[in-house]
Amino acid sequence: MNNLSCCPGKAGGSPCHPMASSGKAKAPAYARALSAVLLLLALPLAPPAAAQPQAPARPEGVIRLFDGKSLDQFEPWLVDSHHEDPLRVFSVVDQVDGAPAIRISGERWGALITKAPYRDYRLTVEFRWGLATWGERRNRARDSGVLVHAQGAPGNTGADGNGPWMRSVEAQVIEGGVGDIILVAGFEGGRRLSPRLTARAATDRDGEPVFDPKGEGRVFETGRINWFGRDPDWEDRLGFRGRQDVESPYGEWTRLDVVADGDHVTCIVNGKVVNEAFGSSFTEGRILIQSEGAEVYFRRIDLEPLVK
Repeated sequence: MNNLSCCPGKAGGSPCHPMASSGKAKAPAYARALSAVLLLLALPLAPPAAAQPQAPARPEGVIRLFDGKSLDQFEPWLVDSHHEDPLRVFSVVDQVDGAPAIRISGERWGALITKAPYRDYRLTVEFRWGLATWGERRNRARDSGVLVHAQGAPGNTGADGNGPWMRSVEAQVIEGGVGDIILVAGFEGGRRLSPRLTARAATDRDGEPVFDPKGEGRVFETGRINWFGRDPDWEDRLGFRGRQDVESPYGEWTRLDVVADGDHVTCIVNGKVVNEAFGSSFTEGRILIQSEGAEVYFRRIDLEPLVK
């Protein structure tokens, strides 16, 4: 009922005067509403609630991160263009040796990043090198990598947030060095943060740490632990293959398993344990598949529960 309605009991239904019902004047409704709005605007705004990080998933069954059809489990990240992929660095192709696969062109540096974080799993990937190489790595060893326990924002390997990767523990994928473990540092709030872990390692001819299951436990906060058979004469050149390499020859598929069991990380290449670390300060996070200057195909990316 608006305030121009007729007053009940008044002859002729004459309109009620706004002061007729009491001795006090009442402000019109719109004025009262305006006052309430102004009062609310004057109150200090509470800060928005901080977004809660997603809890890492522990697989209870097989999780197929690549379903043979799409990249739905991943988001792209590339230097400069970030979540945009105008050059189709990451795509799904129908036929590679008779089956679909993820193609990573390598033309720009970056990664496919799982949308969800994970912990306590066996990650199995099957990869095969393509033909194309790019830029400064055109004549270098074909290079990629599988990064686990990735933490923070995409791109945090650059102090400006425009790096290609995230701080993490890397299972190296490079000709002659599949299964090396690399500690990947990143930045947060201006501070450089890096994983910390322990590995049993010997020292090779050139002073580099090499996994040795009988070696002394050594703490690492930076650098790389070479897989046990890495050729001491390794060269960063296209097509390099070492004398003891376990990875498959060029043109064939290599299987890499990364077992993330609490603070343990184990790298297995074609069924052979090639590297291991424990006491990792990183035990959970997202998974990255690198684009690093070389064309590479992945036909399988699966997570499985640990078998105790």
